[in-house]
Amino acid sequence: MKQADLNVGVIGATGYVGGRLVPALLEAGHRVRCLARAPGRLDGVAWRAEVEVAEADVLDQASLRRGFEGLDAVYYLVHAMGHAKDFERADRAGAHNTGVAAQQAGVERLVYLGGLGGEDPGALSHHLASRHEVGRLLESGSVPVTELRAAVIIGSGSASFEMLRCLVEVLPVMVCPRWVTRTRCQPIAIADVLLCLVAALDSPATGSRRIEIGGPDVLTYREMMERYAAVAGLRRRLILGVPVLTPRLSSHWVNLVTPLPIGLARPLVDSLRNDVVVTDPDPAAALFGTRRPLPFDEALRRALSQVQDLDVSTSWIDSAPAPTPASPLPQDPDWSGGTVLEDVRTARTGASPEAVFAAVSGVGGDRGWYFGDRLWAARGWVDKLLGGVGMRRGRRHPDELRVGDALDFFRVEVHEPPRLLRLRAEMKLPGEAWLEWQVSSDGAAGAGATVLQQRARFHPRGIAGRAYWWLLLGPHAVIWRRLLAGLVRAAREQPAESLPAGRTSG
Repeated sequence: MKQADLNVGVIGATGYVGGRLVPALLEAGHRVRCLARAPGRLDGVAWRAEVEVAEADVLDQASLRRGFEGLDAVYYLVHAMGHAKDFERADRAGAHNTGVAAQQAGVERLVYLGGLGGEDPGALSHHLASRHEVGRLLESGSVPVTELRAAVIIGSGSASFEMLRCLVEVLPVMVCPRWVTRTRCQPIAIADVLLCLVAALDSPATGSRRIEIGGPDVLTYREMMERYAAVAGLRRRLILGVPVLTPRLSSHWVNLVTPLPIGLARPLVDSLRNDVVVTDPDPAAALFGTRRPLPFDEALRRALSQVQDLDVSTSWIDSAPAPTPASPLPQDPDWSGGTVLEDVRTARTGASPEAVFAAVSGVGGDRGWYFGDRLWAARGWVDKLLGGVGMRRGRRHPDELRVGDALDFFRVEVHEPPRLLRLRAEMKLPGEAWLEWQVSSDGAAGAGATVLQQRARFHPRGIAGRAYWWLLLGPHAVIWRRLLAGLVRAAREQPAESLPAGRTSG
């Protein structure tokens, strides 16, 4: 029996699964409140006007309690892996706070998406053991919990899919740990995950339960790579299993050849040592109803089609740590407690403000940076070697931007068309850095004149930060000058009236 018209909260709506779950819940007839550390990151999503948004942080119990008021059910879809050095401790605190706040606010049900794997924590990877611990902590309170356990999620933009895709497409020959050819996995399509998450609200909330969900295929990771190559039309990959390659060494290799940073690659690779298969399929059958879960190959085809059609609505790169209240802002003056060094350049052009902003918004990704793309790529490789995000993340869409989007090794912090775009650097740096463009009209210079101001700002951390700024002052001066000139040239060559509407949208 389907239950509609519930007040439902989603913690993690800015993430990969949460961002796709919200429209599915709306379609099912529920009222949705998104609980986010940085509510502004939801301003650009298509369904923003249909939901309520509240500021809340799983590490701040009081904010959760306020955000939960009046809710019938809450989805817990956050994970600190890749964002915190001790992700297990952060996830432990988040689960505890959520359980207590839900009980105090009178929430009737919690729904949590965890991971498959055996019940012995000592035999599990740190990632899977933490996923199970979060479920137990949520269940320790008085609020009933529905915990769905899944293995690898196959969908455009998922971290597991992107790791699989990049490994197979980049490497015709792979040397892998031997257990990659032995351990078993039961992948599931993102469409089936969403179906099960929504269906979890349909049964009465009488007690906690754990439901294992998976697709119809049980495969080794080697078989998954071979099947990907076949579906993608690639030549057969040579995969060699060796006994000496540890998860730590493997994660460094994954970090170098895929977009995943080391903090995310390491726990994912480590989890491949464990069998993650459904042991009791009966509870999930009630969620699927008459629908059969998608086979692995069909899930791959759907994901690849969305990537090729630029129809990736959410991605693993959407999830990012929000700056803390103590984090510096690029507009902070020196007297506010820190030094902000900057390179400011201005150019004037006859192109319209819309055309100039469209050129600015189109920077990065496959289009490049208008000058020195090899230098930008080299900086990305250096960042990868240091354990950073590198340049392989690219961007969600070649033209459209919204707050929170990843853009190579930057993150969109402010996007106000056709006036302001600010990017916050996420590469490894001895400080905090931003790249900002402001577009305005210059009435004094005559009708139709547009001013583009570019600011590269850096908040150094200690002596190392100041040394970094001054040592690279010369090369950066060339890069910033040529970048500004390239943006002006691009704006002149592509008038605003010929651009897609989405190019200048917020």
